[in-house]
Parts: sequence; C-alpha cells; structure tokens
Amino acid sequence: MSVKAKPLLGLGDRVMEIAAHDASGTYRAVYTVSIGDSIYAIHAFQKKSKAGIATPKSEMELIRKRLRQLHSEVKSAEKKSS
Repeated sequence: MSVKAKPLLGLGDRVMEIAAHDASGTYRAVYTVSIGDSIYAIHAFQKKSKAGIATPKSEMELIRKRLRQLHSEVKSAEKKSS
C-alpha cells in the first residue's frame, strides 16, 4: 500500500490530507493540526474518480463545512473555559 500526506490545497497549510492507494481503490482522510495541540479528523472517504484528479467538489464542500463547524466549536469551548 502506498500512503502519503500533504497539505490540502485551498484550505491552508495546517489542513492535511492522507491518501492511501491499494488494489481496491484510493482512500483519503483529511485532518487538521492547527487548532491548539489537538489533531482533528474532519472527513474520510473512498475516492471514486481516477487517480490524479482533484478531490471531488462535493467532498471539498463537506470538508469546508466541517472545518467551519470545528473552528466554531473550539472557539466556544475556549470562551467557556476562560
């Protein structure tokens, strides 16, 4: 199995994507390490399109939505603990 991690384009350098390829397909997990000391898994999916083609628009929209939610929840938690 081949696995590599890289920044997910368009979402900043602290949002990373891990891509794993094997005979059954391509799988991706998106996570961020830019919020405090924590690592958050934002989304994971099996890529249905051909290798080398960008992450599908619907998946990127879901990733952006979850990232906004995560930032909002972390800010709320920080305010409550202050």
